[in-house]
Amino acid sequence: MAELVEITEADDPRLRDYRDLRDVQLRKDLEAEHGLFLAEGEKVVRRAVESGYAPRSFLMAPRWLDGLADVLERSEAPCYVMSEELAEQVTGFHVHRGALASLERRPSVPVDDVLAGARSVLVLEDIVDHTNVGAILRSGAALGFDAALLAPRCADPLYRRAIKVSMGAVFTLPWTRLPEWYDALPALSARGFTTVALTLADDAVPVEEAVAGLDLVALVLGSEGHGLSERWQESADRRAIIPMHEGIDSLNVAAASAVACYVTARR
Repeated sequence: MAELVEITEADDPRLRDYRDLRDVQLRKDLEAEHGLFLAEGEKVVRRAVESGYAPRSFLMAPRWLDGLADVLERSEAPCYVMSEELAEQVTGFHVHRGALASLERRPSVPVDDVLAGARSVLVLEDIVDHTNVGAILRSGAALGFDAALLAPRCADPLYRRAIKVSMGAVFTLPWTRLPEWYDALPALSARGFTTVALTLADDAVPVEEAVAGLDLVALVLGSEGHGLSERWQESADRRAIIPMHEGIDSLNVAAASAVACYVTARR
């Protein structure tokens, strides 16, 4: 069972995993150096632990102890208990969900392992906003996709904000980073997937038409600003568009992913 440790000072050195949560670059450096990530909120913490991620520690306000009592019962990691006011001093924001956990990252999974048995796959190129990455993975998991592949420059799915937005879908949808960017789509085609790129290209067809009748599909999504690179647009097997009413040319990439996932899952 987790040891409950009452904390009364914000500068307690045992709380180093939880400091400066609003500083994105500092957190990226710290989490990479120590091989950790943070989960926030009772549901997300529970889903992380139940998915097999090993806790380093927990940080909770007293009123959240009962809700996660069974998780703490099964863990050997310490649980730091403090007031919500003190937790805000440590983290830099109001922890309104009351519970945080620091967990160990796992080694990167080979692409072959992630794709084993998959029929519907998301492929993300240079999507740098953590909220968008979390929302896309949540849509993929909810709508029956089997896996996700991320280009090297995509935002980290295990960053706290991405995990929170995904509601823990990053723990259940298999994902990994692509080892190489330039020929990533031809490599998927060689594995039997038809790569379908969401783009405003002149030869793009409605997404329903692009995915109709396909067995293995890789749905390809581009960055928030410029969309897909020319290389990925040209190397995709098919180019698809979500038809819009006049005056609007596209959706936010997270919204577009939900629409495209829904259509693709029902092909």
